[in-house]
Amino acid sequence: MEVIPSIDIKSGYCVRLYQGDYNQETIYSDDPLKVALSYQSQGAPRIHIVDLDGAATGKIEHLNIIQNIVSNLEIPIQIGGGIRDYDSATNLYSIGVDRVVIGTSAIKNPSLISQIHTSHGSDAIVIAIDARDEEVSIDGWTQGTSVDVMNLALDMKTLGVTRILYTDISRDGTLTGPNLDMNTKLVSQTGLSILASGGVTKLDDLIELQTIGVEGAILGRSLYTGDIDLSEAINLVS
Repeated sequence: MEVIPSIDIKSGYCVRLYQGDYNQETIYSDDPLKVALSYQSQGAPRIHIVDLDGAATGKIEHLNIIQNIVSNLEIPIQIGGGIRDYDSATNLYSIGVDRVVIGTSAIKNPSLISQIHTSHGSDAIVIAIDARDEEVSIDGWTQGTSVDVMNLALDMKTLGVTRILYTDISRDGTLTGPNLDMNTKLVSQTGLSILASGGVTKLDDLIELQTIGVEGAILGRSLYTGDIDLSEAINLVS
């Protein structure tokens, strides 16, 4: 199982939000590149970057920071937040981004998913399913929908998607442990590769996620707080 550190960028800073609330942020660094290089040196197989401002506005806001990280790292980078059209996705691929992570457009513009899949292949795209309870949220987690997590995952599978990033918003940034029940359902009922995010707090959480068969776990606040040592985590479950 991959252990993937997350760098969430807001106003140029590395931050963590509490349950996706933009008004409850903690700033951990003013140097995203330094943080990314540190994660690489500790053995991270890839890095997950979220443009939080982009997620809220609907367009990528921190392209320069993203490009600086991609050009200075040797490991693959996946980017989410504000990717709502084909040009935005192809622009990221052109600067060396390995995967784009798309959430809102999976609901609002599913034809974009098909377009990217056709032109770049299934491994170049991850569908972010961010949910409160089992209801999917969009637009930077600010808007609810009537869409069910499992239904969306299966709909995306019919479009050729092979990888889902599932985030339980109620656990994100809370250090309360991941949603094992929903991750188990996604693994067993969709046949897709699942990346689990939200609430991962301790090494035992990673062992449990590995046991249920997720492909990777996204770690954010727990790395900043020192609750999890990245190198130790990677050695434990890789």
